[in-house]
Order: sequence, then C-alpha cells, then structure tokens
Amino acid sequence: MYVCICARVRECEIRRVIRAGAHSEDAVGDECGAGTGCGTCLDRVADLLEAEVPNAVLPALA
Repeated sequence: MYVCICARVRECEIRRVIRAGAHSEDAVGDECGAGTGCGTCLDRVADLLEAEVPNAVLPALA
C-alpha cells in the first residue's frame, strides 16, 4: 500500500528504512522521500515510526 503518493513510497519501504536506522520523519524523508512533498502522509509515517521503534524516544512532532 502506498503511504506517500507524492513520492510513490510504499509502507514496506518506509518500514525498511526505519529498521535500517531512520528514526525520525526527517530521516525517513531523506532515505526514501516520504513526507517531503505535500506532507499529508506524515501522520502515517509517524504511526509507522511508533510501531517499528516502540521503545525508542522519538522526536516530538511539531
């Protein structure tokens, strides 16, 4: 399923970059482009970050 339509990024790709060490919305965007267009997917990116890194201290959302 696509999470970011602007950059055509699928959920599986976002999960992959999170598991590889991208533990913030900005880091995910740098790795795969998700959230760097219109920004409507950032809530879903944040949900995936929380799901994939449940014990990490994630940066506060602006």
